[in-house]
Amino acid sequence: MNKFFQNTCKPQGAVGKLMVTMMNKGHAGLAGWGLSHLALRDGMDILDIGCGGGANLYAMLLAAPQINAVGMDYSSVSVEKSRQTNNAAVRAGRCRIIQGDASALPFEGNSFDLITAFETVYFWPELDSCFRQVCHTLRTGGIFLICNEESDPENDRWSKLIQGMTIYSGEDLKDRLEKAGFADVSYEYEEKRHWLCITAKKA
Repeated sequence: MNKFFQNTCKPQGAVGKLMVTMMNKGHAGLAGWGLSHLALRDGMDILDIGCGGGANLYAMLLAAPQINAVGMDYSSVSVEKSRQTNNAAVRAGRCRIIQGDASALPFEGNSFDLITAFETVYFWPELDSCFRQVCHTLRTGGIFLICNEESDPENDRWSKLIQGMTIYSGEDLKDRLEKAGFADVSYEYEEKRHWLCITAKKA
């Protein structure tokens, strides 16, 4: 296990603080590409699972000034950084950042119009159960977006470095999402970088 890269899974301590700052900057290109697949509109309720340093929440809040957003991460370091990144929206009551786990979502059913997961489903335990919870938490017609930088299970260079990381193909995730109750599941690869973006709708 590489202690530095393990902080991509769950940032902790001083190294974790450095990692979330690096991820906010380093994942900007992937996040922008992923967000281009969404039609954000004012009045939406949004949940970002595994919000990391909060950069993607910041981008969504900026794109639609009347949305309400919740960021959730199981790392206290990430929660702190995300609150700092979105301080103005938090103070305005438009954004909440909470500590929580994807395997036990602390929300009632039909709570969100959009749920996003950037660079995080690699680390979700019991992925199929997590997907069922996401589907339950979405409103009818709501969208779940997954955006991953790694999408080739045969390329295990990162999963060897990071304990608990599992890389999924687009087809595998599509199958799992459909079994979890999603409809209109589609995915797109960014050929040059092999990025993966999946959108799924709650029927």
